[in-house]
Amino acid sequence: MILAMRILALLLGLATAGLAAAQENGLTGDLFSPGLIAPTPDAQLQPPANMLTAPTLNLPSAPPRAVLAPGRRYNLVLEARLVEEGEPLAAGIIWRVFTAEPDATGALPLVLESPSGGTTILELPSGDYFVHAAFGRAGATKRVTVGDDDQMESLVLDAGGLRLDAVVGEGRTLPPELLIFDVLQENENGDLVTVVPGASAGTVIRLSAGTYHVVSRYGSVNAIVRADIEIEAGKLTHAVMRHTGAEVTLKLVSTEGGEALANTSWTVTTQDGLTVHESIGAFPSIVLAAGSYTAIARHQEDIYSRDFSVEAGIERDIEVRLADLVRPETGPVVTPGSANP
Repeated sequence: MILAMRILALLLGLATAGLAAAQENGLTGDLFSPGLIAPTPDAQLQPPANMLTAPTLNLPSAPPRAVLAPGRRYNLVLEARLVEEGEPLAAGIIWRVFTAEPDATGALPLVLESPSGGTTILELPSGDYFVHAAFGRAGATKRVTVGDDDQMESLVLDAGGLRLDAVVGEGRTLPPELLIFDVLQENENGDLVTVVPGASAGTVIRLSAGTYHVVSRYGSVNAIVRADIEIEAGKLTHAVMRHTGAEVTLKLVSTEGGEALANTSWTVTTQDGLTVHESIGAFPSIVLAAGSYTAIARHQEDIYSRDFSVEAGIERDIEVRLADLVRPETGPVVTPGSANP
């Protein structure tokens, strides 16, 4: 135990020294602050508090628990690094230890699981184990043999971070509440599978190094952009995606600039007739991709229609006037009892 505590104190001291050196070199700021962007691409990536967390392996939600045999236990000191030459991570790691032998179902029983943290000390009897370090969507597994003495093991995650934001038009930052991101990656069959669904703007996502396909949705209709982004181990990538849509507010008015009429049903279609939005309200606000549309308003059995266009980043009201009444085509008048013409 004394040896393990000395090792842990040394590791924590090295991490503190690394932070102090970073501050001396101009990398100011708390590395554990939510939403922090690394000042330089090579800055040590530490886990902000709002990072998404989930195991990388397909671990069962409730893995079988192993019962440790009685007897003497030894200290296993575990540390994880983003890259081989990096500093040990001080937080954000979930450690799981499994037996090396599967049970009757083929599953590896879980021996120990630690809460989210950094370098840790676990007490285990002699034997073979699989140690897994989960760091958000990144992770590493190592087979470890515990002998008759305390020991330390280091795992390399080969991981980095991704922070996503978006702008529109000439670079205006978009409200985070109107943005959502999906992060996908190709599987072994070449199919894109979702890695992180519904990520928020500004949130740092921990990922294994590699190429990811990011889908950014501005609003909930059709303003969507995509990009392939490379994540490098030990680095925090800040990706800003550019949208071409805009937010518009629909209004049915008696005269231009008048008050919006309540109890109005809305349908918005593209110029080729594809419906992209339906709602009920006096003045619904929606985000649409740049392009040409038709706004159709239904009010008190009448239908009104107006064509309009959306330009990148230009928010405006789309006023459909009562003068825009859609009149049904007049067909032949059929007198009761007479034959159809």
